[in-house]
Amino acid sequence: MKNIAFIINPISGTLNKRKLPKQIEKELDHTHWLENIVFTEYAGHATELAKQYAKMGFDAVVAVGGDGTVNEVATGLIGTSTALGIIPTGSGNGLARHLGISLRVNRALEQINHGESISVDYGLVNDHPFFCTCGVGFDALIADQFATSGSRGMKTYMQNIFKDLFTYQPETYIIRGKDVELSPQAFLVTFANANQWGNDAFIAPKASIQDGKMDIAILSKFPLIAAPSLAFSLFTKLIDRDAYMNTVQTNEVYVTREKAGPLHVDGEPLQMPQELHIRIVEDGLRVLVEKRF
Repeated sequence: MKNIAFIINPISGTLNKRKLPKQIEKELDHTHWLENIVFTEYAGHATELAKQYAKMGFDAVVAVGGDGTVNEVATGLIGTSTALGIIPTGSGNGLARHLGISLRVNRALEQINHGESISVDYGLVNDHPFFCTCGVGFDALIADQFATSGSRGMKTYMQNIFKDLFTYQPETYIIRGKDVELSPQAFLVTFANANQWGNDAFIAPKASIQDGKMDIAILSKFPLIAAPSLAFSLFTKLIDRDAYMNTVQTNEVYVTREKAGPLHVDGEPLQMPQELHIRIVEDGLRVLVEKRF
């Protein structure tokens, strides 16, 4: 019998979490797992709880929420043998989608019942962990605005995008690393450990969470007439072929931007200084995924 904890964020996404404990208790395989279920009470609580469960020797800790919740739980588990599980109930669910985890609670529980633990990479930006992507530029601005919006979901996200798409001014970034020396004027720069932002928006279609590298996706300034084509490419895994996109691969870079400001980490906004240090930590996290036969 293995010990598993479920950390539920009651305010992530739009799904009502009140009935989730009963569903977990009903559908979890109790011949394999002995569960502990807890709700978070404040920002950062999930990280604290995950660290406690790891110290107690739990085999797995499941983040029940969106990308922010997943980031908090995973942060508490890095460098331990306790595996991260995910029941995605957020707005974007980027890491869950990359790992092939179902967006349906019952199916995600089934995947946990028949899951296996694998080793994956994670990223650090100025020592702050990210597991899917982090980024600067337009997407960081949108993440900052989305976090303070009165409602969640794709509709709100798209409203924020179109509000600023026509007036946003690209910035110049100096990016230096092993075999990388760039100074683009960019609309956005995404540092991708996994292949998407969330909602199947594939900003780095070829990114792998197990290759020890990040894909740096640099979108140059583009004419507005190109926006529909870029959007289509983003959702069809073709954006890396677009003339306005340049993708390079490395494991560590130093970035200088024009000024301090917002940066998103797995979709959550942070204020960061002008100088950024971004690197990938190989095999730093265990993750529960569906067993491949």
